[in-house]
Amino acid sequence: MQPGKLDPYVATLNGLVTQVFGDLTVTQLQDLLFFHQHTPLVARRRAMLIISRARMVAAVFALLTPVWIAVDIIIFGWPLWAELAGLRLLATAAFAALAFGFRSSESIGAAHRSLTWLLAVPTLFFLISHPLLSHSELSGPAAAVATGYAFLPFVMVAGLSVFPITVIEGVVFAAPMILAQIAVAFYGDMNLFSFSSLLGALWLLAVLSTVATLAGMSQLHFMMALVNQASHDGLTSGFTRRVGEELFELQFGNAVRTDTPLSCVFIDLDHFKAINDKFGHEEGDRSLRKASEGIRKCLRRGDVMVRWGGEEFVIIMPHTDCAGALIAVQRMRAVGIGERPDGQPQTASIGIAERNADGCADWQGLVEKADQRMYAAKQAGRNRICLCGGEMASDEAPLADLPGQ
Repeated sequence: MQPGKLDPYVATLNGLVTQVFGDLTVTQLQDLLFFHQHTPLVARRRAMLIISRARMVAAVFALLTPVWIAVDIIIFGWPLWAELAGLRLLATAAFAALAFGFRSSESIGAAHRSLTWLLAVPTLFFLISHPLLSHSELSGPAAAVATGYAFLPFVMVAGLSVFPITVIEGVVFAAPMILAQIAVAFYGDMNLFSFSSLLGALWLLAVLSTVATLAGMSQLHFMMALVNQASHDGLTSGFTRRVGEELFELQFGNAVRTDTPLSCVFIDLDHFKAINDKFGHEEGDRSLRKASEGIRKCLRRGDVMVRWGGEEFVIIMPHTDCAGALIAVQRMRAVGIGERPDGQPQTASIGIAERNADGCADWQGLVEKADQRMYAAKQAGRNRICLCGGEMASDEAPLADLPGQ
């Protein structure tokens, strides 16, 4: 199966998913179910949003939790109100530590830790406060307020709806609160709930968890659509230069940490200005779209196409050395990148650079090296590939005879 061509099985699944879920594709549905396949850009934005909202919710609870101590003092007798007040002060400290002490991060692992922290505090509060209340003789207003404590898990499960989460995350984060509700049946004396009420509570928790997860998925889908719209060039569907620079920084840092190759392919369409001058900008835009489609057809899932500016494109190729990048470029030239308005094939001058082979200290140096080689290919007569070692390849050279093979 060549890159860019859709497997018939995947195409059929896409059709079925579209019929059921509207504008969703199989890949998008997978992104809503699991988080490990999210693009680096979506993962960064999502992590920052989750941490920001977790800190915001924690700040609100840090302010509201101690206020309820006054109600406990009025409603409950000694020493119950003092025990509950102590729990509230501990919870307030934990919320405040999350709100003001947790650092912002672009790591999804940090986002998961912040959300775990946020949900763990009320879950522990519920597990500790429930036996205190269930073993006390309560009546009237005190019994009503005590019943309100028992509904704390419902509030926290519903709170998942404010976070852009996947299905698997919704299940994982809701499970401890559901298990906490079950656990109280084993050490409580059921003063607050009858057994039938407990079953009803569990059913309601499951329903709330499902609704909250669906709401979180809806937020995630909307966020991914916004990120995709804001990060892509409207004409060529490639990433914008600003986003491309961000992705370059991410990929370069990852390549350094894992000591893996990272290639950059710099593409400049030959004689493109002549198209605008002779045939007009509308034909120029059409040629750009055709060229970008031809480039995109030859990309793997992990490769990234960036419209660097005008008629220039940059391809980020993680885990790819010089030889691998050359194979991809050869494949692209064999497929073609469209035709000019006069019917002639559109050609390009291409430069290839690789992090290890060129000893680049940062992503800017990698792009600059590929850019220099693109200009070298252009000065050598255009329609050339300037390889990592500086060798030049023209389109007339057979693929097997190109340097580096």
